[in-house]
Amino acid sequence: VQLQAYGGGLVRTGDSLRLSCVAAGRTSSGRDYGVGWFRQAPGKDREFVSVIYWYGSTTYYADSVKGRFTISRDNAKNTVYLYMNSLKSEDTAVYYCAARVPGGEYYRPDGYSNWGQGTQVTVSS
Repeated sequence: VQLQAYGGGLVRTGDSLRLSCVAAGRTSSGRDYGVGWFRQAPGKDREFVSVIYWYGSTTYYADSVKGRFTISRDNAKNTVYLYMNSLKSEDTAVYYCAARVPGGEYYRPDGYSNWGQGTQVTVSS
């Protein structure tokens, strides 16, 4: 499966933005599979943002985005969305989506494969 993230842009503090991650190819609906979002700001490590599992729609969020970001999926479109509200300057980063696979922790990059090209989100004050 190939994943591609879309929807980044330049917004102001407090604005909202929706990112899309489109999966092309065969996706697994098994219990341990899903799609996650990570982000990476300049000079920083890639950090976990959120994940949604195909089975049962279980979701997890980083504390830094909890209550502001919402992850959802559209199985018919093989697309996972990340709705980002009340954006802050510290949300500025390149956002990546990747396939959650068995093994590794959900909040670590090594729990994912098939990383898509990122999409830049810039929040200006």
